[in-house]
Amino acid sequence: MNRYPAWKNLLILSLVLVGLFVAVPNLYSEDPAVQVSRDDGTAVGGTERDSVELALSAAAADFSEVYLEDGSVIVRLADYQQQTQAGNILEREFERGFVVALTSAPRTPGWLRALGLKPMSLGLDLRGGVHFLYEVDVDKAVEQRLDAYRDDISKRLRDERIQRTVTLDDAVVRVRVGDERDLERAEQLVRDVDANLDVRRGSNGELLVSMTEEQVRDRRDFAIQQNTVTLRNRVNELGVAEPLVQRQGASRIVVQLPGVRDPSAAKDVLSATATLEFRMVCEGENPQQAQQRGRAPAGCQLFSDRDGQPVLLKRRTIVTGDQLIDATSSFSQGQPAVLVDLDSKGARRMLETTKANLGKPMAVVFVETKLQQAEQNGETVKVPVESKEVINVATIRGVFSNSFQITGLSAVEAPRLALLLRAGALAAPIFQVEERTIGPSLGQDNIDRGFRAVVIGLALVMVFMVVYYRGFGLVADLALVTNLALLIALLSMLQASLTLPGIAGIVLTVGMAVDANVLIFERIREELRNGNAPQESIQAGYDKALSTIADANVTTLIAAIVLFVFGTGPIKGFAVTLSLGILTSMFTAILGTRAVVNAAFGGRKLERLPIGGT
Repeated sequence: MNRYPAWKNLLILSLVLVGLFVAVPNLYSEDPAVQVSRDDGTAVGGTERDSVELALSAAAADFSEVYLEDGSVIVRLADYQQQTQAGNILEREFERGFVVALTSAPRTPGWLRALGLKPMSLGLDLRGGVHFLYEVDVDKAVEQRLDAYRDDISKRLRDERIQRTVTLDDAVVRVRVGDERDLERAEQLVRDVDANLDVRRGSNGELLVSMTEEQVRDRRDFAIQQNTVTLRNRVNELGVAEPLVQRQGASRIVVQLPGVRDPSAAKDVLSATATLEFRMVCEGENPQQAQQRGRAPAGCQLFSDRDGQPVLLKRRTIVTGDQLIDATSSFSQGQPAVLVDLDSKGARRMLETTKANLGKPMAVVFVETKLQQAEQNGETVKVPVESKEVINVATIRGVFSNSFQITGLSAVEAPRLALLLRAGALAAPIFQVEERTIGPSLGQDNIDRGFRAVVIGLALVMVFMVVYYRGFGLVADLALVTNLALLIALLSMLQASLTLPGIAGIVLTVGMAVDANVLIFERIREELRNGNAPQESIQAGYDKALSTIADANVTTLIAAIVLFVFGTGPIKGFAVTLSLGILTSMFTAILGTRAVVNAAFGGRKLERLPIGGT
């Protein structure tokens, strides 16, 4: 007789029931919501939850529920109008140190949330939102590093009183000394700047300094990593729940913002490469004459202010944007201002500068890189153009170091500049190469179509199995439905984002899951045709088909793993659902159906089996 021991039946039943229970949150729909979290990633608690509820109640705002989830406060609302109203109220209440994001929240009952159960996470193509793909100008990052080396080398030689000319030409820093007797000492000083630099002597007695291949590769990787972190910080400042910011390929970064309905504001903030430079003004020089000559005096550089007037500033930069810790917009004497905090290195440089230059003017330069169209070889292409504009010139009235303010900005520019500076400066310019906007209605349409495809595919397969395999077909149909529920449960537990290709993986799983049962049932039919008894045929059918089923599923699983490791975006979503579907189908088709067949037919003597075709 074919019988499983009681413990095995109990284990299989328990796993199925647990899976069905975990999948229950997916039965509930979603409501508009507002999420309040800390910008440093630490969890909020009951105090913040009470503050949120009190602020909304004080403003007479309608809301359905306020609760804590994953270290954030979630406010569930009835419609999008209430969501916008609540978001505005909470942005005013939690202005600094928090991120207020518009999102959506499921109507899962509190007792299910208390158990940690959640519905599946939906990808951008199902929830709606904005997809950006950016190209990082990694060559510019290398050029910036070489430019820094040029300044460091020039300063080191100047401190040692060596006459020199230091220029940067075609990724090579060229060092010429006034006295050939200083060449060897200059070479040693250059090596002291960075021992890893490639330093060699040219044919005309100059030193040729360049970065090694390893340094160039490391610098490019750093630019990608730093820009990824910076974009992630900027996304947090925008207030987007569950964003995706990750590297793609050698020099690209993908940004996905679920739930964003207007991409223009997000695009402006993400693609801007704004930063600041603080420089001393070149006193005693005539900027109008320098502009007419088209050449700045030695040690100076020509800029323009917002009115288009020329300004001469020192070439040496005091502090740059990457040394800023925090920046907030405010008002000073009725004028918009940005309050700036510097790190220890920047504060030390600023302290030394203000001590030595009391009563002298210092300028703030706003630096931004944008793409502009240009003609190259008869074709219109987009090239990076860097613009530098003096936004403020003020006399140093006192000594300061780590905290000060920037004025001369409009009411719109001040908060935008503060946001960009607070999010960090980009290590290299980035340029948008792709943009896709998916509206909420299209996302819901994708869900509806995907659900319809799964239901139709499942129904057709179930009808076929019942018609062709009779009673055993019903067992296979039960396993098929259970397999689908277990797959949804696993996706919910792992919080793997379900995408449109992921739905395709589910549909494929429905077809593949029944393959194993077809192999088993056909083997049972063959045994019956050979004259074996029903019980022996069942035993032989499952045993002999096992190796074939395992081989087919393992090879498919290997292919799915390869897709996940080397694929990106939608391909990963397809690979995840396919991999999980293989595991659940192996469980339901082999162990699940065997348990049901054993329970239905294994405990009694049979003359024939309801399997058809025999």
